[in-house]
Amino acid sequence: MNVKLTEYEQAMLDGKFGALRRQAMKKTVEYANVLGASELCEVTKAHLFCGLHSYLSAYKGAAPGDIEQCLSQMHLCTDEKLGFDKFACYCQSDCGPMDPENYSDMGVAPEAAALNQKYLDFYRDLGVNMAGTCVPYLTGFLPVQGEHYVTSESHAVTLMNSFFGAAGNSDGLEAGFWAAICGRTPKWGNHIRSSRKGTHLFKVDFAVETSEQWDVLGYTIGRKLPTHSIPVISGDKLKIDVMTLKYFFAAMATTSGPEMCHIIGHTPEAPTEEAAFGGLEGYPVINVTKDDMIESYDILTDKGDSPLTYISLGCPHYSMDELRQIADMMKGRHKAPGVTVHIWTAHQMKEVAVRTGGAETIKAFGAKLLTSSCPLTSGFFPKDPGSSILFDSAKQAHYIRPLTKAGIYYRNLETCIDAAASGKIHHESNGGGAL
Repeated sequence: MNVKLTEYEQAMLDGKFGALRRQAMKKTVEYANVLGASELCEVTKAHLFCGLHSYLSAYKGAAPGDIEQCLSQMHLCTDEKLGFDKFACYCQSDCGPMDPENYSDMGVAPEAAALNQKYLDFYRDLGVNMAGTCVPYLTGFLPVQGEHYVTSESHAVTLMNSFFGAAGNSDGLEAGFWAAICGRTPKWGNHIRSSRKGTHLFKVDFAVETSEQWDVLGYTIGRKLPTHSIPVISGDKLKIDVMTLKYFFAAMATTSGPEMCHIIGHTPEAPTEEAAFGGLEGYPVINVTKDDMIESYDILTDKGDSPLTYISLGCPHYSMDELRQIADMMKGRHKAPGVTVHIWTAHQMKEVAVRTGGAETIKAFGAKLLTSSCPLTSGFFPKDPGSSILFDSAKQAHYIRPLTKAGIYYRNLETCIDAAASGKIHHESNGGGAL
């Protein structure tokens, strides 16, 4: 099938708006044809993977510092050096490989940090808002119902599709840059309303209120959900809040990667069970139990007690209120010697913490408040078998386990702060009673 183009889209493909848009449109059309999409849709927002990421090391150009040549090859898939200019829509940056200001706390050499900043400055000059965060919906990236967007963040696509009614897919980072440049993406998947209906019903008959409970529930449902499926959640004891549900979508993305999720009575396309499934009959019904939750908890965390080496808090990035909560928990206390504590957020949230005094409290505790990254995107975490890592994120615990020989522990935020102060983590059965 050949995608049908508008007059404007054909003009871009013909090169009437320059080589950069021509190549971006060429790749978008190729992508659409592979997907079987019959047309394109207009993209108004793009959440992009900016910075000196490790994948750029595959660049084969003669001049490593030539950013335009590198990005032409790596993003646009051509050896032709394209002249980059302003992007076609509102753009914001996702997490990067390091904190641009406090890179030394992540073991990054000044030379690498300087090159990373050159990339960030390059994207900035193209019009990208340098938020550097995995929670773009907390920093002004707010697509409304029916608006088409692209994102490189796995949980953000699900949250914005599900709660905002916006339309996006989990496209690759290159496709995100093509869309940002030409303002178009293939009209397929979640960009088509009829493709957004539920496929599996999950019944939850117990209370789910805290960030940890939503985190583990997302991991649990993801374990039971086939890939390329759309879960529908029902339950009358669910406390719905975007700040806690971000954990739900992040954890679910690690184990099954859904891009859409309906919560009956709460998300806009699921006022009723019938509406969520769009007339589908005979769909699978899965009852989620507390035992399922405990099983997930046991999968995520090692057994036994251990002295700690590294604690990472904030995945997805912490909100302003979460930073306030952390500062309150740390007030008057200090981390144990030999324990590194990293807290991850966006520039905007960190600035509020600075202005309200929370950042100073966190510093007095001995923790580092970092922006723009996380252990998963930076690769900075202990890897030797004598180390122990503690997370308050199911996503980080799940993804980093196969990348290290260190012990991996998962706990709620309060327990993590206590462990940072004591320098030890203790085994807890049944989710420590919190599930």
